[in-house]
Formats: sequence, structure tokens, C-alpha cells
Amino acid sequence: MPKFVWRPQALGQLTLLRFREFVREPEALFWGVIFPILLSAGLGVAFRNQPAETVRVAGVSATVVSALRQDPLLIVEDVGADRARELLRAGKVALIAEPAGDGGIAYLFDDTNPEARTARMLADRAVQKAGGRVDPVSTADTLTRDVGARYIDFLVPGLVGMGIMGNSIWGLGFAIVDARRRKLMKRIVATPMPRHHYLASFLLWRVLLLGFEVALPVAFGVLVFGVPLRGSLLQLAGLCLLGSFSFSALGLLIASRARTIEAVSGIMNIVMVPMWILSGVFFSSQRFPDVIQPVIRVLPLTALIDGLRANMLQGAGVGQLLPQVAAMGACLVLCFSAALWLFRWR
Repeated sequence: MPKFVWRPQALGQLTLLRFREFVREPEALFWGVIFPILLSAGLGVAFRNQPAETVRVAGVSATVVSALRQDPLLIVEDVGADRARELLRAGKVALIAEPAGDGGIAYLFDDTNPEARTARMLADRAVQKAGGRVDPVSTADTLTRDVGARYIDFLVPGLVGMGIMGNSIWGLGFAIVDARRRKLMKRIVATPMPRHHYLASFLLWRVLLLGFEVALPVAFGVLVFGVPLRGSLLQLAGLCLLGSFSFSALGLLIASRARTIEAVSGIMNIVMVPMWILSGVFFSSQRFPDVIQPVIRVLPLTALIDGLRANMLQGAGVGQLLPQVAAMGACLVLCFSAALWLFRWR
């Protein structure tokens, strides 16, 4: 059996090689660090005045839910008062409708949010129709500007997750396949360098680069748009680290056999594009039919983004994040094991 040898100096040089490759590629620096910030700025401004075609609202009682569901433009969540407020803070509903003390209906929404204003109009129309236009139901507005219910608050964690996935898969996949294509890997393997050092250098490089990938877009969102950070920063860092390792393992699996840049690019797109669409980067994944929701929930990008939003917007603790941690951990173990079995060094 080959002897396990640990040479920190050799590992440091290999990790430094990863950094030099990254810095010498302006395209990688732009797409990996700058592009998520530009995207969050553009979408944060563009969607500030654009309501959605359908609006998701929360009804607190059976009578209110029945009235709201008469409007086809409303997607109504039948939940309790506490859960409704959690959904509003997380940006998953635009408005809460609940019984008022005078027998009417009270609306809770953010009047600065265009989608919430549209939800108020549609909800009131449905309630008045259910109550009869001749004797309208009395209503009262309770305005809230709770940070965390805006589109930009929903968007920034999605962009952070998308950036972690893209940089992890692209960073490993392209570098490994390019080294294999140029016969560099064959030469490296012929040296006394232990093979595990070569793979470990990619993981160490991802850990060191992760701080910039996460800190810059999160700091931009917090400073420019006031995106909340209600959860533990340590837990946030742990989620990002686990997500990076999971997608690095996936990138290693994708690049384990590919010999050309064209081949690995095609495989990467096949893997990543469905997650971009389904995992809720730009809009809630709940818009998709219920039949595919179990598939969406086990995607590693869905787990990472849901975990980031729960931490940043709701201040969720470790116990509440266990499903997301389990999904990313399973992806890490399965993909890394398969990659080690399939990996081709020449």
C-alpha cells in the first residue's frame, strides 16, 4: 500500500498555483466575484417597482382563506398567525389577511413593496366580493416595513449560493480538465508529489477564496440595500463552507473523466442550469408544481439557498438548518466517493 506522506510545503505551493491560475484569468475574477455584485445591484433596482403576475398571500382563518381564494391571481397560504408573520419576514408571502376585532379584515403588508400593494388590492377585491358589494366588508390596513420581506432580501442569498456553486464547479472542473488536456497532470503524477496533495490543494484554495466570494456580495447587500443578517455569522460561514465542499465534490466528479474543455463545459451546463432554474435563485421554488417539489428539495443548491435565507432573514438556529445540512452533506459524501472511484489521472 502507498505510504501516506504529508508535506505542507508542497501543498502550499500547489495551493499557490491555484491562486495564480485564478488571478491570471480576468474572466474568472469577474464572473466569480464582481458579477454577483453587479447582478444584485441591477436586479435590486429593476424589480423594485414590478409586481408579479400572481401574488402569494397568507390567510389566518378558514373564512379569510375561502374569500381570498376566489381571486385566481392570489396564491393563498392557510397558516396560523405566527407562521404567517414568519413567511412575511422571509419574503415568501407579500401580505397577511386576518380577522379584525370589529368583524372585518385586517391586512398586514409593506406599503413600499409594489408586490405587497398589488396583493392588498387583489385581496381586498376578493374579500369585498365574498362579502357582497352592496354591504362591503370593513377593512383596516396595518403597514409594516419589516426588512427581510423585500425582493432584494430574497435575492442576495440566492446570488451568494449561485456564486458558490458556479465558482466551485467551474474552478475545479476547468482546472483539472485543462491540466489533463495539456498533459500537465501526467507530469505532476510522475513527480514524488502525493496524489492527495493535488486534490487537497483545490479544496484549500476553495476555502481561502470563499471568504471573498461570500463577504463581498453579502457586505454589498447589507450596506447598499440594508439586507438583514439576523442569524449567526459563524453558522452562515459554516453553511457556505459546507456548500462549497459539496459543489467542489460535484465539480470533481464532473471532471473525473472528461478530457476536453468542450466536454466538461457541456456536462457542467447539464448539471447547473436545472439548479439555476429550480432552486429558487431569482424566484421562489414553490412556483413549481407540487409533484417535483421533493426533487427540488434534495438539490444541493436548494439546500444551500434555503439555509442562507433561513439564517440571514429569519435568524434560524442549527436545529432548523439540519435538513439543509443533511442534503449538502449527502451530496458531498456521494459525489466525492464517486469521484475518487472514477477519477482518471492521465
